[in-house]
Amino acid sequence: MSSTTSAPPQPQVAQRFREVRLRTLELCKPLTPEDMMVQSCAEASPAKWHLAHTAWFFESFILRDFLRGYKLFNSDFPWLFNSYYRSFAEFPEKRLRASFSRPGVDEVMRYRSYVDEGIERLLDTNPEPEVLKRIELGANHEEQHQELLLTDILHAFYTNPLRPVYQKRELGQAVSSHSAKKECLRFVEFAGGLVDVGFSGDGFCYDNELPLHRVWLERFGLADRLVTNGEFAEFIADGGYRRSELWLSAGWDAVEQNGWKAPLYWNGIDKSWRLFALRGEISLEEAENLPVSQVSYFEADAYARWAGKRLPTEFEWEFAARGQPVQGNLLDAGRLTPAAPETGERVSQMWGDCWEWTASAYLGYPGFEPLEGSLGEYNGKFMSGQLVLRGGSCATPKAHIRSSYRNFFQPETRWQFSGIRLAGK
Repeated sequence: MSSTTSAPPQPQVAQRFREVRLRTLELCKPLTPEDMMVQSCAEASPAKWHLAHTAWFFESFILRDFLRGYKLFNSDFPWLFNSYYRSFAEFPEKRLRASFSRPGVDEVMRYRSYVDEGIERLLDTNPEPEVLKRIELGANHEEQHQELLLTDILHAFYTNPLRPVYQKRELGQAVSSHSAKKECLRFVEFAGGLVDVGFSGDGFCYDNELPLHRVWLERFGLADRLVTNGEFAEFIADGGYRRSELWLSAGWDAVEQNGWKAPLYWNGIDKSWRLFALRGEISLEEAENLPVSQVSYFEADAYARWAGKRLPTEFEWEFAARGQPVQGNLLDAGRLTPAAPETGERVSQMWGDCWEWTASAYLGYPGFEPLEGSLGEYNGKFMSGQLVLRGGSCATPKAHIRSSYRNFFQPETRWQFSGIRLAGK
């Protein structure tokens, strides 16, 4: 799954493993056992399942294969907490994960500790390079689930009539940018040409970032920041959700079938919109200069048409981002909600805040080869009916993201921290 040409040093892998495993537990601290059982939509999973599945990954693809004498924690867990690896084991329907009242949270935590102890014993044996590569893969896999955990919690709390708050705002961490002067959207020109895209280097990447190859880019302009809530509210006020001419056919079907009138976590109408976030509910007035989030590809595309622009391709995005240091409003910043852009940057918000929809279908690069065996199911089998997103979000760990990283979702998906960056026509 990774492109690591040589295994990273054992101490580096061990430290990363421990930090990632600890962070998952930290993210669950605000939750009650009852919170951990909720699965509020078909795309989501209960927090308890995330805790178990990430342990399952280390057990299934590392401990069973490489730790001599390893015994399964529970003989039912290999299929119970399998996600979609059909060549590995059968698995329950995803929509039924909320029905797993057993094992309880305490047993899941014991399972995690049991697996952690096994990985530590394996690390003490001077393991072969393939073991270190897989542990690194497991850490990256768990970081993906940390982001999913937060997005799933947000949806679960939104569907709760009490609208509980995951993490209250602290003094000095206000999400409002109402007092900041709104800067007009500006487009930065890029020359394009024949450029390399895909991962290059000796570090970790997923198989869908390979191989490095060349594409031709025409000259293009890229917006210097993400579209804001205030700007998206203008689209709504101008009848954006009522004008079929702005929408792709499948997008208009989604609007009509789902009754979309605004982004996922907006409630109210016109100037009285209120937005729900992990840090609680805020008014549109407070959030008007923050990036619009939780929009589908269809909404992003319709907004771009309304604005007389388009969405960038994933290759344009990567070309613009390459060479920029990975810094911004990512999970490590602790805000847990999209924030206003930093001023003075040529192109801001390339990292964090919101995953940025691109106009590119999620397909394999020329010469793409998934790994053999069950791990080859990680990415490749989803290369149909999905669109690529780039850049990470406020729930993405900093160590997890890079310019070649390709996220992907179906075009109607709205529960992720997904936003909009425009490109020039």
